[in-house]
Amino acid sequence: MMVPSPVRVAIIGGSGYAGGELARLLLDHPLVTVTQIASAHHAGHYLHMLHPNLRPAFGRAPIRLVAPATLEACDVLFVAQAHGASMQQIGHYLELAPRVIDLSADFRLRHAADYARWYSTEHTAPEHLDHAVYGVPELHRAAIREARLISGAGCLATAAILGLRPLVQAGVLDPAMPLVIEGKVGSSAAGAIADGGSHHPDRSHAVRSYAPTGHRHTAEISQELGWPVDRSPQHGGVAFSATAVELVRGELVTAHAFTRAPLTDGDLWRLFRTAYRDEPFIRLVKERTGNYRYPEPKLLAGTNFCDIGFEADPTTHRIVIMAALDNLMKGAAGNAVQALNVAMGWDETTGLRFTGIHPN
Repeated sequence: MMVPSPVRVAIIGGSGYAGGELARLLLDHPLVTVTQIASAHHAGHYLHMLHPNLRPAFGRAPIRLVAPATLEACDVLFVAQAHGASMQQIGHYLELAPRVIDLSADFRLRHAADYARWYSTEHTAPEHLDHAVYGVPELHRAAIREARLISGAGCLATAAILGLRPLVQAGVLDPAMPLVIEGKVGSSAAGAIADGGSHHPDRSHAVRSYAPTGHRHTAEISQELGWPVDRSPQHGGVAFSATAVELVRGELVTAHAFTRAPLTDGDLWRLFRTAYRDEPFIRLVKERTGNYRYPEPKLLAGTNFCDIGFEADPTTHRIVIMAALDNLMKGAAGNAVQALNVAMGWDETTGLRFTGIHPN
């Protein structure tokens, strides 16, 4: 039987944390050949000088970063640049590769006007928004298979959407009540370029509410759940807050949703099992006892899992949803590689089967 040729992939933005994770995953992916890794600010440097975990091993030669202008044609182009960069170059990127997977926010939202509201910028390539697919396989698997432009998702948005979507789809929520969501996230979500808020003496031991209102991921949550952002007489809206905590990797989203009628834990088990029984990277975590009876970000470092737990509060018609993931993996690079696997028709778990370590 003929063995298919490896798919040629390249990465733009290889110096950042998400770019480093992409490199780690794709260099070990059995069906992929990484042809080039580009960085606008570190061209000519070795990859392992920025990501020391990627020092040459097992006979792999050192990888030197190239300038984005020197990128050659490939089969799939991964883009891990800062928000705002992709929309400036998307035409060129689509000429370089028949399929582009962009981890930035530039093509996550469907309407150009939403970028003015949530990112305070005018979208410079609105003609591409209609055919970009929000690249979370659990949401849009069929569309990803056909898409030329696949967008990554916000890490906090991913956890919130995956946690709440079964309740919304089942129609059990009271539309007059808001979705109240709190996301706690580690420092790597702020990126590899340090600022005052990520400076260690200032960040260490801190629990800092940095976006109590107006967080950009609110727009994605609303869009993918079909739940209006703004409160009205008919609808409760989305109330989302974000807090920085003393983690490097990982996040925990806690969401409060209110149902039309009381639900039991048994009702919730049936609902979530129905929604996610065939999803390889969704695990339901709800134990009777122990330290880890609910989702715990610490256990997910380096994995592509999203662990989801729940608790019913029948006295208030409230359901508490807890969803945890590694913000650099299922919240960024891991999800992008999962989307690649889906797009190419491969086993979805290829290159993503690391299950974490304990203790760590």
